[in-house]
Amino acid sequence: MIKDYSNAGLPLSVFNYLLLLKPSMIWLYRVLFLPLIFCALPYYLFRMWKRGGYRRDFTHRFGSIHSIPIKKDGIRRIWIQAVSVGELLALGPLLKELASNPNCEVFLTTTTSTGRSLAEKNYATLTAWRGIFPLDFVCFSKRAWNKINPDLVILMESELWPEHLHQASVRKVPALLLNARMSDKSLKRYLHLSVLAKPILRPISEVLASTQQDMDRCRHLFPATTPVKLAGNLKFDLDLKPHLDESARSQLRMELGFATTDLILLGSSTWPGEERLIAQFIESARSEGIPICGLIVPRHAERKNEIARDLSTISLRTHFRSDQHQAPEHTELYIADTTGELRMFTQIADLALIGKSIPPHSQGQTPIEAAGYGIPLVFGPEMSNFREIARSLLNANAAIQVKDAHDAAQALKLLAMDPTLRREKSRAAQQWMHAHRGATEIALKTISEYIHRT
Repeated sequence: MIKDYSNAGLPLSVFNYLLLLKPSMIWLYRVLFLPLIFCALPYYLFRMWKRGGYRRDFTHRFGSIHSIPIKKDGIRRIWIQAVSVGELLALGPLLKELASNPNCEVFLTTTTSTGRSLAEKNYATLTAWRGIFPLDFVCFSKRAWNKINPDLVILMESELWPEHLHQASVRKVPALLLNARMSDKSLKRYLHLSVLAKPILRPISEVLASTQQDMDRCRHLFPATTPVKLAGNLKFDLDLKPHLDESARSQLRMELGFATTDLILLGSSTWPGEERLIAQFIESARSEGIPICGLIVPRHAERKNEIARDLSTISLRTHFRSDQHQAPEHTELYIADTTGELRMFTQIADLALIGKSIPPHSQGQTPIEAAGYGIPLVFGPEMSNFREIARSLLNANAAIQVKDAHDAAQALKLLAMDPTLRREKSRAAQQWMHAHRGATEIALKTISEYIHRT
């Protein structure tokens, strides 16, 4: 059942209101976009400086793109926009299948420089072109649309850009929303102004939802004429065959400076406070003679200085990957403050704490990949961004849910001391992953239907 948040009195930013403007008010969105982006410019310049890599293809953000392949007769061009690294990785199986179709070609854009680098590294042979998504302002969006000239556009998860969708609408180009997710935060925002929300969502031709909860929410919010169906999560179809053989895993452990007999606790996409939780647990466990070390992969790699301050009183031998990949021998805590390496590190973990899930955090990062590799999981009480997935994992006996940091430490200690329990959770997680595959097949069928209509 959809909870009614319409009278919740939720504070919405000006930008959130703009996302919900009626199509007839697209000009107001355009007028207000520039002053808003100028106000936000210092923040984005700071992020660019912190994360680096933004110079490459920077003109793409203004719709100025070059080296576009000539569009051939009979070839359907699909423009896919994926924001985060996780979304790009989820696209892997789908892009492989689309690349095998001689009648279509994929143009792939992303918002971040890290996403751009990952797209180039992983999908250069599967896509016709890769670049940066333009700023959602009329002249930039229109310029990019004129250059790319797609026959179908695809957005991932919850990225709904008014100008981009407007361009699709006026050009009569179908727009699909794949892996659709509707978080608690987004739901509250849309329900707060539900009358204004549906017009901005109208250009979406069809929605493929990740879970039953997401499907119910989308059906409640999208216009009644928009088909919404349950397709499952594309991340379940990831190729999770071991990419590291035993020799490579052993070599990676040596690179991290871990003893061969130590267990590895993975902090998967951690947020502030969770790094210290893991460090304190490792410190306590080792003092009790439990042979375990910590491998922390922060969600945001640029938090190095903040993490170092938080761990300044921890007595563990700690190493940051950004200083040097090779850690000293007998390292006890390794901080992998890099981007795009979580999947590699997950393969050597013995147990994992899912980030952004321990209070005060409540949204959770995705547990899917770790479960797919058979890693026993611990996560917090809410997991609001992955609530149904978390519930499914618990029902499959593949994870442990905890109330707080103290509870998390107890659960991690239980797993660390009980190899039989770890094996049970590992098998259950892999079986759970296998049972939920199939989203890629549904997405391909839907895409095929649309490209044959154009």
